[in-house]
Amino acid sequence: MTWTSADIGDLSGRTAAVTGPSLGGIGYDTALELGRRGARVLLVGRSQAKLDDAARAIRAEVPAARLEEVVLDLSDLTSVRAGAARIAELGPLDLLINNAGVMATAYQRTADGLELQLATNHFGPFLLTGLLLPSLAASGDGRVVTVSSLGHRLAPSAPVGDPYEKGRYLRWPTYFQTKLANLLFTYELDRRLAAAGLPAKALAAHPGFVSSHLISNGSSFGPLSRILDAAYPLVSQRPAQGAWPSLMAATADLPGSTYVGPSGPAEMQGAPKVVQARKLARDRDAQRRLWEISEQVTGISYP
Repeated sequence: MTWTSADIGDLSGRTAAVTGPSLGGIGYDTALELGRRGARVLLVGRSQAKLDDAARAIRAEVPAARLEEVVLDLSDLTSVRAGAARIAELGPLDLLINNAGVMATAYQRTADGLELQLATNHFGPFLLTGLLLPSLAASGDGRVVTVSSLGHRLAPSAPVGDPYEKGRYLRWPTYFQTKLANLLFTYELDRRLAAAGLPAKALAAHPGFVSSHLISNGSSFGPLSRILDAAYPLVSQRPAQGAWPSLMAATADLPGSTYVGPSGPAEMQGAPKVVQARKLARDRDAQRRLWEISEQVTGISYP
């Protein structure tokens, strides 16, 4: 049976946190649909102005939407700790959707000395999830959904080292490695949650090809941006459709470690379904190594 947004059901009484809910991205449409179904939605992002814009747009469609705004910059571990503390103050958390990310950015180090893409797409969400585990467990049925990408299949290797230490920084291979990291993290997290007996599970999703503000960012494509901005919508789907895999992973009756993506050719478009990650994403040694590095970098130890 094909999953549709009508299968989400009533989420009244539940609380969901969505990172990266800016207008024009799949995080916005994810937050919108969760709010439409009655969930209290925590909009989590680095810009207060963009959070305000998202909240206004959601309330324009769902006047009764229950929203909270939390400023949190995933590339800054100090900001992650402060934002997580604010979220924890809001009570039990049923759902955390690690959606926010950056794509193929120019080489840059964060305030913590980390490469920007790895910091934003992996280390920040790793720390945030760990800090919110007590809130997720307190809900009695917590769920973590981390948004990966088809690009994880193009990662040259597991992301277990500094992408600049062995030579020239390559923005796209680094991005692909961060998306592989999302899956390595999900599978290791789900296994650890089960082993610790915590009432929570981890799943992953990818949106396929989506015409959004992330893919149309000129800094990602350089001189090709104008051509790609015109061509990409012809082969991509709208952000609202790109949010479907995240919503299915967040609300459907699925076991931990499930990966959801579009059902169309090459998983580029279409209704969501359970899909398979590449073999390297299932490598337990790579999962363990990345986990150990992540604990060292962020200073948090999970159960």
